[in-house]
Amino acid sequence: MDIAHHTAVEALIRAALAEDIGRGDLTTRLTVAPGVAGRAEIVAKQAGVMAGGPIVGAVFAALGSVANIDLLVEEGAGFGVGTVLVRMDGPAADLLAGERVALNFLQRLCGVATSARRYADAVAGTGARVVDTRKTTPGFRVLEKYAVRMGGCSNHRGGLDDGILIKENHITAAGGVAAALHAARAGAPHTVKIEIECTNMDEIDAALGAAADAILLDNMTVEQIRAAVRHIAGRVAVEASGGVTLDNVRAIAECGVDLISVGALTHSVAAIDLSMNLVVGSSVA
Repeated sequence: MDIAHHTAVEALIRAALAEDIGRGDLTTRLTVAPGVAGRAEIVAKQAGVMAGGPIVGAVFAALGSVANIDLLVEEGAGFGVGTVLVRMDGPAADLLAGERVALNFLQRLCGVATSARRYADAVAGTGARVVDTRKTTPGFRVLEKYAVRMGGCSNHRGGLDDGILIKENHITAAGGVAAALHAARAGAPHTVKIEIECTNMDEIDAALGAAADAILLDNMTVEQIRAAVRHIAGRVAVEASGGVTLDNVRAIAECGVDLISVGALTHSVAAIDLSMNLVVGSSVA
């Protein structure tokens, strides 16, 4: 997928530019003479994992800029402090006008990818996959889920219309695990799998008896997860969720689960500190 040309991303870029520039870049208009060309570099002030490089070019394209954008670090690649991630040549006024929006996108997405890489590395070799959740920044879901993939983790469903996951409140409203599963099965297309959240062995047995396709073990201890996986014995896919951290994700993976969902991949990520430096300025002939 060309992430920079996704409809939702293009709309988000336009909104971000309108928010930041408003009626015009007053500072640049007053301090930078027309016709001044510039070269700018986006430099890493922290180590991280690259994600969102194509968005930088899309930001300046949305400005109508003719700036040339060179992405110097591949998506998904690690980088160290001082690494030049992006080099840009074009009108200095354009580079300055788009600076903050480009950095805001890139810093956030590199932060998500860096977090995802830590989790992916933590479970390497176990057979479990770490997946994201719907706990994303409003409007940023497509981008944040893209960054999760760049970091080496996987995506859960994209939205409520993208799969059936019966959770505690659905079970309460439906009248129990079996009732919820039977209702979902009766109305779901045959191509859609049905997953249900379980908190104890009784609910797991009810889910198995009602032919769930997958079971989400919610907020269980490592010992409880291990016992549940033994009990399920490969009959359905098993996902663990709730209370997952870098400190315990390996232990959870070693219980034999198929998936581990981690909201922290997106909901509490720190942006990677980046800066843009204008390194060349000269008058255009």
